[in-house]
Amino acid sequence: MKVIVVGAGLGGLTLAHGLRRAGIDVAVYERDGLLGRPQGVSLHVDDRGAAALRGCLPPEHVAMVEATMGGPREQTLNLSEVDGVLTVVGARSLDGEPGGARPGRQVHRPLLRAILLTGLEGVVRFGAEFTRFEQRADGSVRVWCADGSTDTADVLVGADGIGSAVRRQYLPHVRVVDTGQPMLMGATPLRAMAGTGLPELIGDSPAVARVGGTMMVLGVLRFTESPRAARQRWLPALRIGAVAEAEDYAMWALPTTRERLGSAGVWRRAVELTAALPSALRSVVAEAWQDVTVALRSGVIPPMPAWPAGPVTVVGDAIHLARGFGGNLAMQDAHRLCEALVEVGRGRLALLEAIGAYEDTMRRDNFTSVAAKAGI
Repeated sequence: MKVIVVGAGLGGLTLAHGLRRAGIDVAVYERDGLLGRPQGVSLHVDDRGAAALRGCLPPEHVAMVEATMGGPREQTLNLSEVDGVLTVVGARSLDGEPGGARPGRQVHRPLLRAILLTGLEGVVRFGAEFTRFEQRADGSVRVWCADGSTDTADVLVGADGIGSAVRRQYLPHVRVVDTGQPMLMGATPLRAMAGTGLPELIGDSPAVARVGGTMMVLGVLRFTESPRAARQRWLPALRIGAVAEAEDYAMWALPTTRERLGSAGVWRRAVELTAALPSALRSVVAEAWQDVTVALRSGVIPPMPAWPAGPVTVVGDAIHLARGFGGNLAMQDAHRLCEALVEVGRGRLALLEAIGAYEDTMRRDNFTSVAAKAGI
């Protein structure tokens, strides 16, 4: 059996590792380069994402991920200004209610992706833009890329995100609904926040600050182990550039209503949005790494009726969007699909039966979570 995966994001790479470990031939096609598209710096990994990584990745990769996570996150803090001082005014447990966040730990998203790429040299083809597929009479799927190259496999998986080209052809009735509230996201070295008191105030917990009608989300990542040291101990094959300049930092996010901003304009807009905030919060944005400040589109895919199972399927943001924990759902999808395809390889399930079972579970769990989050 051969599987083609379109998209080298968290879901696609997790799936590729799991399939390779099971001895299943897999090829990953990624339209962008090695560093991928800007997607924000941090990811809150909960039990779903952690279980997927442990189930699909080699042990040394899992150890590298866990060594470079931040501390436990079990509650969200609410911050406000009280008598001129930024103060914790409340807290809410990360209880995992439908559509809500679960306890977990923060990871550096670019580092996680670099770890996932390690060991997949020769499997991932960069600069290969998928354009279309054809289901053939013998049950196989043929794919075409923009450069004219083709490939054929037993299964095609769309792991190509919100703008999925696989989904557009396979499920043309599925639409992404723009929520009209993009987020500006960035990160600031922790050393630049010395003296603000913010890192000490929030610890490892995510925090939401609301002051004078402006909202700002914050989270501090203190690496459990230095990424350089962890690489040397657990995964020397990891690209050195992925850890060369890694340091503790705070991630932040700001809702906005302006979308079309050039790369330089995103950080300037973030500075504008925080102009009326307390000095500690203003300094977080003022001292941020400007080159990793990005504007991210916010959308939702409304739940849709089941479709007949076939040799083409989708995972993650290609079929369900969930801002804040979508990476966990993508990795969970990858884990479940991997387990289903392994059963096919062992002769315990027919291919379409396995894909149908995966899709039934994916729709049941993820459509419910995403709908609850979006208020659908």
